[in-house]
Amino acid sequence: MHCPYFESRQCRSCQWLDRPYTQQLAQKEAELAHFLQPFSAPPFLPSLASAQSGFRNKAKMVALGTTAQTLLGILGPKAQPISLCACPLYPADMQEVLQAVENWLSTLAIPPYDVKGRRGELKYCLLNRNEQGIFMLRFVLRSSAAISAIRDALPNFLASQPQIQTVSVNIQPLHAAIIEGPEEQVLQGNPWLRQTLNDIPLYQRPKGFFQTNSTMAESLYATAAQWLKDLPIKEIWDLFCGSGGFGLHCLTPARTLVGIEIEEEAIACAKRSAEELGVQSQVSFRALDSGNFTDNKANTDGAIAVPDVIIANPPRRGLGQQLCNDLCTINPPYILYSSCNAQTLAKDLEHLPQYSLQKVQLFDMFPNTAHYEVLVLLAKM
Repeated sequence: MHCPYFESRQCRSCQWLDRPYTQQLAQKEAELAHFLQPFSAPPFLPSLASAQSGFRNKAKMVALGTTAQTLLGILGPKAQPISLCACPLYPADMQEVLQAVENWLSTLAIPPYDVKGRRGELKYCLLNRNEQGIFMLRFVLRSSAAISAIRDALPNFLASQPQIQTVSVNIQPLHAAIIEGPEEQVLQGNPWLRQTLNDIPLYQRPKGFFQTNSTMAESLYATAAQWLKDLPIKEIWDLFCGSGGFGLHCLTPARTLVGIEIEEEAIACAKRSAEELGVQSQVSFRALDSGNFTDNKANTDGAIAVPDVIIANPPRRGLGQQLCNDLCTINPPYILYSSCNAQTLAKDLEHLPQYSLQKVQLFDMFPNTAHYEVLVLLAKM
């Protein structure tokens, strides 16, 4: 992938961009093999490669520059503000929207937040895109002082950018490395962005998480469904279920699903998808901590029905020993584990001794970086 920002050393976020893509995949496969070597892993299924450019559906831009010339991007190696609106990781239409937003912000006289001086209002611009080219635009502000200026100028701007259907502002008053605050105000449109992966409708709320590589997410969810297709499964528990992507893909008319996620906005999205699919009677999505949920189930002395499979898609820190202990106590026949950190996956496997690896596949969700996603199927020995 040709990237002028990388070649001029203005941005090195894609730290592996100077390596041939085949070498990138080989290094990731070697690392995964190293971490899984103690667990008698079967031969890996072929890794799924990603497009090198135009694959990202989400941009997180720092607001920089001056009141008269706002820039959306990063600070360069010499602390100079650099606009990244033309970053080739984004599709062409997303680059165009980012540039239009940057130009528009420069007309609003909203001072970008100055970290050193602890002054200014506009901190970040966040842009999400679905596969139909519809956008959700968010601004993170230090206070509510600039909301009226944004609201008043929105109609004319959106008339020129009709693909932007949701606009919101988030208030983050703290001087800290925290992107979002608790308060969100929707200024335009519905408080969600509809994504369709493998004909499954999934929804993203302004503060909700969604995979940044939609094509690879489709492959990941479809693979999970295929691996579970012919297994004797009637009840599914989906831990860290987010907006329901894994569970809803693996649901069939003969199965029931319990989805657990601590973020209430994500659960609201999962429930909306279930209603649209007409499967409300088969599913129960709950805004709970996955660890507390399994701990309660692990201490019921067999009073709760054991699920046939537990799907787990934890954050980078992994499941942790206590949650793994709970899973061993619950003792389902299968565990389907999606991990974005092979090192913590390996640590978790140490705490799941009664399970053996049945299938392993690498999904290059994050090309040009050292990161990747891995899906493993575990079966009770």
